[in-house]
Amino acid sequence: MKKMNKKGVFDQLGALGIGIATLVITLAVVFLVLANIKSNSSVTADANATAAVNTLTNAAATIPGWVPLVVIVAIGALVLGMIGMFSIRR
Repeated sequence: MKKMNKKGVFDQLGALGIGIATLVITLAVVFLVLANIKSNSSVTADANATAAVNTLTNAAATIPGWVPLVVIVAIGALVLGMIGMFSIRR
């Protein structure tokens, strides 16, 4: 495993922020598209397509509940890594 310096740990925080922002933007776009598909009554789709959109919307609605947990775990791992690096005496 590659040894990381203290600056590398702080650089990971920036990468984590970019990843979280990308996830939030992607989820927002997906939810907007699904909401527009679900509410569009002028397009007639078969029952399977309508059921698929409803199932996907219901399943995707649970994703935002997991995002805070993932963020807390990632930040906790970085903090533990920083504590480990700062506590090493040479």
